[in-house]
Amino acid sequence: MKKLFDELSYKVSKQTTKQYSTSFSLGILALSPKIRNAIYAIYGYVRLADEIVDSFHGYDKQKLLARFRDEITDALEEKISINPILHSFQETIHQYQIDFKLIDQFLRSMEMDLHKIDYNSELYKEYILGSAEVVGLMCLQVFVEGDKQEYEKLKPYAMILGSAFQKVNFLRDMKDDYFVLGRTYFPNVNIEDFNSEVKADIEKEIHDEFQKALEGIKMLPASSKFGVYLAYRYYVSLFRKIKRTSAGKIINQRIRISNSRKISLMMGCYVEYKMSLI
Repeated sequence: MKKLFDELSYKVSKQTTKQYSTSFSLGILALSPKIRNAIYAIYGYVRLADEIVDSFHGYDKQKLLARFRDEITDALEEKISINPILHSFQETIHQYQIDFKLIDQFLRSMEMDLHKIDYNSELYKEYILGSAEVVGLMCLQVFVEGDKQEYEKLKPYAMILGSAFQKVNFLRDMKDDYFVLGRTYFPNVNIEDFNSEVKADIEKEIHDEFQKALEGIKMLPASSKFGVYLAYRYYVSLFRKIKRTSAGKIINQRIRISNSRKISLMMGCYVEYKMSLI
């Protein structure tokens, strides 16, 4: 029965999420059960693309990513894929009427990672739009369950939260991005001259985005508010640790939040949520 394959597909996406991200797994567990599978499906799809461009060294990444694009195009048209992650993703896209253009924008940013690019402000914004903001919009479409009016109201906040998350990732992963993958995302920034002044400018930008994004989180439906707030608090905690770390250390080590700290955050966020503080 196809139902068995459908169930397996979502389980594979869920396991992929758990394998790659403790923080997002915790955040998804805090969502309403009725929307968890859809978010697992979105994360699983995004993770596959990330692995192609970030991890599959020694293989033809361009060819693999082009095949990945063709496979999701076929899956969306045929409403099925024998790849479990692509199958759960296409089903989610159709169920929640997610705009196919968001997928195209995401894949364009993944393609940018295949080339050495000197990022200016315009290219930086384009990359963040595709790699983070549109992923937030896909999730938002699930959160509002197809309510177009709510989607349009919350759209700017979802985009700015995705942007803040991605910029924190850039700071956290600066060492591997530069020394392993040869990437520098921040526009007009020479990593060899990365200093506290440059770092402070980036942090000010992220701080302002987090402040704005919190306004939108408070307006989310009950089914998703706690889960998104938990992810927000995790990233704010990571951001604060990055702020306390010198510019020299940022480019030489990856900043992490311990699993025990993540559990502590989850408990604290739950109390705040139950007390209607968000």
